[in-house]
Amino acid sequence: MPADLTYPPLPEPLAVPVYDNHTHLDPSVHRDIEGLERLSPAEHLDRAAAVGVAGVVQVGVDLETSIWSADRAAVDPRVLAAVALHPNEVPRLTKENLLDDHLAAIADLAELPRVRAIGETGLDFFRTEPQDFAAQIASFEAHIAMAKEHGLALQIHDRDAHAAVVETLLRVGAPERTVFHCFSGDAALARLAADRGWYLSFAGTVTFRNAPNLREALEIAPRELILVETDAPYLTPVPWRGRPNAPYLIPHTVRFMAGHLGLGVDELGAQLAANTVAVYGEW
Repeated sequence: MPADLTYPPLPEPLAVPVYDNHTHLDPSVHRDIEGLERLSPAEHLDRAAAVGVAGVVQVGVDLETSIWSADRAAVDPRVLAAVALHPNEVPRLTKENLLDDHLAAIADLAELPRVRAIGETGLDFFRTEPQDFAAQIASFEAHIAMAKEHGLALQIHDRDAHAAVVETLLRVGAPERTVFHCFSGDAALARLAADRGWYLSFAGTVTFRNAPNLREALEIAPRELILVETDAPYLTPVPWRGRPNAPYLIPHTVRFMAGHLGLGVDELGAQLAANTVAVYGEW
């Protein structure tokens, strides 16, 4: 039976608005998913606004999507941008002798006023061959330096590379506002991050039955260091896991997090909104 790639219905609106601090609304991502229901970026943002999601951080993964993200943020007050080269792009760019040129172009985008983060960058040892680890680490270091130079937040992609990510951050010095996007670690990593003031961003994965490590991390993380995201169109929260994700579905994750922590939804929403603005500034 084919997967249902239509978007789920709108959830009950949140009374206290929150922000999706990591999403992918660029058409290139959606175009690559065969059979996905087509909604424009404006339609996604309108749906989000209708359920109490006041704004998003639109995230680039290569030069093309980073330019698109910056351009979208420049014309839509609901959007801020993050720009970077995804670690899985690095081996190809290195082989084609394009990495330095693309990094320079990302640095130019970082000067724009509505670009508020360098991301998503980091390390991904799941899809990368060991001989390419060094190139990924060098690119990660360049992005860290960029975030510090421009006074921007850093959004980290960390897949099967927790120890190397932490080692790199400690060795070169993390930016003041460092975010583990779609946090995938455990209680030990959450404690280490909390000790250093690093933010943990929870996606729909925290609602998955097979992710007790994420719920343990959520319990440990200081309330002032937690964020929420979709990573749309991926990682759709329960009860719609398997369907495409979008910023308007973030209320499901917020309500789950509040219930797990024993907090009121409004209380957690206010905390999440304040944390997001502390990282990225006002929309």
